Amino acid sequence: MVDQSLIKVARGEKDADILIKNAKIVNTFSGEIYAGDVALSGGYIAGVGSYDANEVIDIKGRYLSPGFIDAHVHIESSMVAPNQYAGAVLPRGTTAVVADPHEIANVAGLRGIKYMLDSSANLPVDMYFMASSCVPSTNLETSGAILEANVLRLLLGEKRILGLGEVMNYPGVVNCETEIMEKLELFEGRVLDGHAPGLSGKPLNAYIAAGLRSDHECSTIEEAREKLRAGMQIFIREGSVAKNLDDLIKLVTPGNISRFSLASDDKHPTDLLEYGHIDFMIKRAVSSGISTVNAIRMATLNTARYFGLDKVGGIAPGYKADLVVFDDFDKLNISHVFKNGQLVVRDGETAVEFPTPLKGLSSRFNVADFTAGKLKIKANGEKVKVIQHIPGQIVTRQVAYEAKIKNGYFVSDVERDIIKVAVVERHRATGNLGLGFVAGIGLQKGALASSVAHDSHNIVVVGTNDSDMALAVDRLVSSNGGQVVACDGEILEFLPLPIGGLMSPESIEEVAQKVGELNSAAGDLGCIIENPFMVMSFLSLPVIPELRVTDMGLVDVRKCAITDIGG
Repeated sequence: MVDQSLIKVARGEKDADILIKNAKIVNTFSGEIYAGDVALSGGYIAGVGSYDANEVIDIKGRYLSPGFIDAHVHIESSMVAPNQYAGAVLPRGTTAVVADPHEIANVAGLRGIKYMLDSSANLPVDMYFMASSCVPSTNLETSGAILEANVLRLLLGEKRILGLGEVMNYPGVVNCETEIMEKLELFEGRVLDGHAPGLSGKPLNAYIAAGLRSDHECSTIEEAREKLRAGMQIFIREGSVAKNLDDLIKLVTPGNISRFSLASDDKHPTDLLEYGHIDFMIKRAVSSGISTVNAIRMATLNTARYFGLDKVGGIAPGYKADLVVFDDFDKLNISHVFKNGQLVVRDGETAVEFPTPLKGLSSRFNVADFTAGKLKIKANGEKVKVIQHIPGQIVTRQVAYEAKIKNGYFVSDVERDIIKVAVVERHRATGNLGLGFVAGIGLQKGALASSVAHDSHNIVVVGTNDSDMALAVDRLVSSNGGQVVACDGEILEFLPLPIGGLMSPESIEEVAQKVGELNSAAGDLGCIIENPFMVMSFLSLPVIPELRVTDMGLVDVRKCAITDIGG
């Protein structure tokens, strides 16, 4: 329906609700920044120019840009419920996110997705979702649910479901496997998000020919260039673990700027509060030499157009009045945020109330036959395959090391920073237990365990000895999820995550404080990683090269197969 009231305000016949005066307007259409006043009415922009209004807000020469949009995020990685997440990103200028809820979907299936939809309704941040395409991500792990095409069909009527979430099963796409073909056909005509780390050449051509149009997994400029040339929208990612902005931003030019968007993917609560969200990426892009308007375009209009979000991403008549006011592009201090024409952040402080969070999903841990004795790894050679952590990346390397053997068993070798890692199945009481070794954590004693373990979210534990590892796992099972630090038979720190074993109903400030205490305790045990639990959470992800471990065993990702631990 045409809004005749908006038209009357636009032509100056009727007073606007709000007039934002003395703005430096960042125009994502023309590529200009110029002075002007902006009139708002009924949640939309009526026009730019001289208008009468019921309320005048003088921003005194500050910049006015469209609200920022995160192109790809897993809200669950913030470890808080959607209302708390919104409260953290709104003062940072984020007015919309496109989320893939496959973390909670792997735990609770359709019930988990419905929880995210229901708990994110009526928030002052628009939360759009993609239907999770790979639950589980592969057949090399045990998840809490299986989402086939006939189940995803139930989401087609949801207005905030924009399309099919990141299709991680790229071998299935390339080889035209029936299950993934059914999902692609189900969402034909909608957005199909990609996930294809390292895919190149003819396999990449086949993947894109199937309709996948974006990728957030590029880690090198060469990879991003090939995918850009093949027509993909490149989501430049800067999360808590995977940090690709510095490498990929060099590829951006005025001629190809429309093909880039900004995404956080996985952002820890401490990083959200300390460093920020999309605003942080905009500052980094500008400091890397990207023009100010183009940095804003990647965070607004480009993403809105890719996802087909109508009347979003620009400052123009008829566009949603989702707007951000900030001082300059160096500090990007945000003073005001407007959402649907309402002032929701004033002088840097949130000016609206957030709904009470919904009761969390019940989270029962069904673990069978787990004991410390089952963590032993019988030696079957002189070398052992090790997952080598790469700082700043979620890709890993597969490295063969001379094994440390004691009484016929492979054991941790803290002198060389090689410690044991295990994944304990927690959904179906299968008794599955995957074992391996990881290098690059730095732990000298004790153990760390978490029920956040992408993508199936079984229990992942790393440690220097089996008894502390078992103690940490037992604490998570008895508490229905969380993160824990254990040493010398004692629990040193514990963060409960009762919502699916992934999220807390508490405030993001409280959760961030507890995460800081966990990280500090891990550091006291020798850990050299800033966010060890975030790094641990990706050790079990069997769709990112090269070597991972799931509840079914050690996974050679490039071969999509379980591999022997002996090197």
